[in-house]
Amino acid sequence: MTKTCLKCGKNFDEKEIDDPAADKFPSCIECWNEWKKYAIMVMNEMRLDMSMPEHRKALRKYERMFFGLEKPEGEFQKNPDQKT
Repeated sequence: MTKTCLKCGKNFDEKEIDDPAADKFPSCIECWNEWKKYAIMVMNEMRLDMSMPEHRKALRKYERMFFGLEKPEGEFQKNPDQKT
C-alpha cells in the first residue's frame, strides 16, 4: 500500500520501512532516517534523559514539529513587513 510522506510529500510503499516506530507518522525512508539523526541531535543538545517522562514528551513535541504537525513556539515571521 502506498502512502504519502508528511515531510516531503512523495509517495512511498509502507513495506519499505521495517522500523515499528515509524508507524506513528507516514514518512518515507529518507525522511525517517533524517528524523532519527535529528532526534539524536535534539537529545544531545538538550541533554534529554529518555528515562524521564517529561523528556520523552519534549522529544515527541520535536517529532511533531519535524513532521509539520505542530508549529514551533516563538517562531519568527520571515517577512515581518508583509501582511499574511
